[in-house]
Amino acid sequence: MPPPILDVRNLHKNFGAVTAASNINVSFTAGETVGIIGANGAGKTTFVNMITGYLKPTRGAILYRSREITGLPPRSIARLGICRSFQVSQVFVSLSVLENLLTAVAIASSPGLGMLRPLRRPELIERAERIMERYRIAAFRDQLASELSQGARKLLDIAMAVAGGPKILLLDEPTSGISTEEKQPLMDVVMEALKQDELTILFVEHDMEIVERYVDRVLAFYQGEVICDAPPAEALRDPKVQEFVIGGEYQAGGGHA
Repeated sequence: MPPPILDVRNLHKNFGAVTAASNINVSFTAGETVGIIGANGAGKTTFVNMITGYLKPTRGAILYRSREITGLPPRSIARLGICRSFQVSQVFVSLSVLENLLTAVAIASSPGLGMLRPLRRPELIERAERIMERYRIAAFRDQLASELSQGARKLLDIAMAVAGGPKILLLDEPTSGISTEEKQPLMDVVMEALKQDELTILFVEHDMEIVERYVDRVLAFYQGEVICDAPPAEALRDPKVQEFVIGGEYQAGGGHA
């Protein structure tokens, strides 16, 4: 059996007297999709921030393809193949959709030099246009990012995150701020596009119907600890998950009982 693509060992994070993460031991295989759930303050974002280098663990180890990456800066981790999108879309609002993607592609293809080189090279435009097509935002090619709907902006943000060809993508609440009617269509586009690249996907999500529909596995957090690590059908019916995360009994496809 091949080693896990990502292995987290005995991870802890303290902020003074506050414990934000405690004794986290999990591993992830290539190509799986994992939902990270928990109430606000449960430790989900702290976990994502430690993996992506935005927070340094108090102790413990993070291994990517058997190489320890604990405490490396975000840019170094991204170059190795672990990228993320944020709850609030991180796009250049004064640039067009194409210009946003050209910037992301250029930086990914020439780390440290991308912003200094001409962005309108034919090969960069071709690559950016392929990404736009895959994420269904080609219709907004020349539109400013500031003019996009929240859903289209989310798609652009995620498209920019994959411009460098990562192997692991972490999404922080991809459906946050999206209307109920838009959530499933947006996730259909995102998951179809990401699966084409055979990425390992970890995403933080509060909508249990989205979790149930799209993930292979659920990590449930409570007070900085993983209280459940199981397939969605099992995790969403776990008594601890129902008490501390969902806040009641969960019925398949229908939310709370």
